[in-house]
Amino acid sequence: MPTCRDPMNLGRARAIGLSLLGALAAACASGGSARTPPAVAADAPPMASGYDVVIENGRVVDGTGNAWFYGDVGISGDRIAAVTRRGGLSGARAARRIDATGMVVAPGFIDIQAGGPYLSGDGRSVGKATQGVTTEIMGEAYTGAPISDLTIADLPGDHPEAVTSARRFMGPRGFDAWLRAMHAHGVSPNIGAFVGASTLREYGMGLHMGAADERALDAMRTALRHAMEDGAFGLGSALIYPPGNYASTEELIELARAMSPFGGIYITHMRSEADRVLEGMDEALRIGREGGVPVEIYHLKAAGVKNWSKEAAMIAKIDSARAAGQDVQANMYPYTAGGTSLAACFPPRFDADGALKKNLADPATRARIREEFAHPTSYWESLCEQATPEGVMLTTLRAPANQRWSGHRLSEVAAGTGKDWLEALMDLVVTEPGGIGTIYFLMNEDNVRLQLRQPWMKIGTDASGPDPDSSRGMVHPRSYGTYPLILGKYVRDEHIIPLEDAVRKMSGAVAERLLIRDRGLLRPGLYADVVIFDPTTIRQNSTYDKPNQLSTGVRMVFVNGVATVENGRHTGAKPGRIVRGPGWRGPES
Repeated sequence: MPTCRDPMNLGRARAIGLSLLGALAAACASGGSARTPPAVAADAPPMASGYDVVIENGRVVDGTGNAWFYGDVGISGDRIAAVTRRGGLSGARAARRIDATGMVVAPGFIDIQAGGPYLSGDGRSVGKATQGVTTEIMGEAYTGAPISDLTIADLPGDHPEAVTSARRFMGPRGFDAWLRAMHAHGVSPNIGAFVGASTLREYGMGLHMGAADERALDAMRTALRHAMEDGAFGLGSALIYPPGNYASTEELIELARAMSPFGGIYITHMRSEADRVLEGMDEALRIGREGGVPVEIYHLKAAGVKNWSKEAAMIAKIDSARAAGQDVQANMYPYTAGGTSLAACFPPRFDADGALKKNLADPATRARIREEFAHPTSYWESLCEQATPEGVMLTTLRAPANQRWSGHRLSEVAAGTGKDWLEALMDLVVTEPGGIGTIYFLMNEDNVRLQLRQPWMKIGTDASGPDPDSSRGMVHPRSYGTYPLILGKYVRDEHIIPLEDAVRKMSGAVAERLLIRDRGLLRPGLYADVVIFDPTTIRQNSTYDKPNQLSTGVRMVFVNGVATVENGRHTGAKPGRIVRGPGWRGPES
């Protein structure tokens, strides 16, 4: 809800013509603040000038977790202008009326773990928009800023365009420049981000291993503070990948302290999600406590068959920390497989200074890598070993000699080449021109269902949203199906959680966690991010073997009052805006 200091000021209130905002105008004039409006303003008179859109007769699920009700929603410009009981807007003038009989009308979904890129491509995020996603929050490990000379030095010399692009985001306002560049490129969803902790590490240390000295640490803290002032939501780490996993717990605590005054969150892909997952949670909790910030765990999971039994202890650890007064929550995607690069199977120290392929190509170093697999000299987790070669599915291969293995398991590559799986793994990585997209089958269904039931759980995709008409290669089905999978399978078919709680975990709970006060709920005065879907037909169609298929059942999606999806198809509209965190020190985006 807007306050006296919000951009939704008295002039806008008059322009929108909401009687509801009269209280805001009066409160601002007297130095007070407005109260949060009720979910249903049944007695609100129709606007004299009418509405741009009236959605009527739908089952309204407002994003709070409250029980659904039959109602009408009026949109004027980029805002929700009224939410009434069914028939409350039947007599109002409207440029467009949408009969939502049999449909659910809900706030647009906010993806707390989104992937880009939004500096290139068409910016529509088709795979996400057709799921009902209206806001994308990036920042796990990497962001386009901040950028330093060390960052530039680490970029590949054969890609001068990458250097030119990165230089745009140097300087104290680099994070803001990056956000604005994505917006200027044109985006369908709203966009925002955490600061990538690996980006920050590279800013101060390059790709080098070792502890950050005081000079490097001070540079990182300063860059983080600037990013928080530019509207970052906090710090997003991924501690299984270089160079992020070169950072010590103490280094991350220092960074957390730097962002604490700005209201930032420490959000983390923990150092372990498998054999030492409980220890990984302890580290995350310590960073939050000593850094003075809330903690959010990315895609909570117990990875690897031998770790599935730890799920109850993981949930108990979060519940216990919360009972003791620590602010910790988590998010998840509803799949039993994760997806990342094949390089995540290797000991991180062999990727120091970006030298993994060089090390794999050297026979002596390759022998040392093989020995490290057999007899580790320090703790690390290989996703290939956790999933087993039979559970490692290759998706993105570019080298002509390797493309025949797209969609196949690592065990099949080994059998087909007459090598053991580790030798096949090393050969694939060294012969590919880029990273190898990989799906790792690591989790089980019972734990997915258990996690969905937790009150502090939220939903994210950990994916981008490609267009199936132009997508090349294979991707994880979460790119197309995360939200419909929950609403179809786990809500409608299996009754694991109620519809209202599922929508809350996808919208209002994420907005509240990130302190996004003007989105995430169906409330008069908030931005008109709205999704209309058929609860009886919504479903995921994407599969691991045939991923490039849109979900069905989402009929319409509005972003800032503009339709981005109609009749299940993207309209081509790009009305997305920048969303900022609580530390934002600047004019309205």
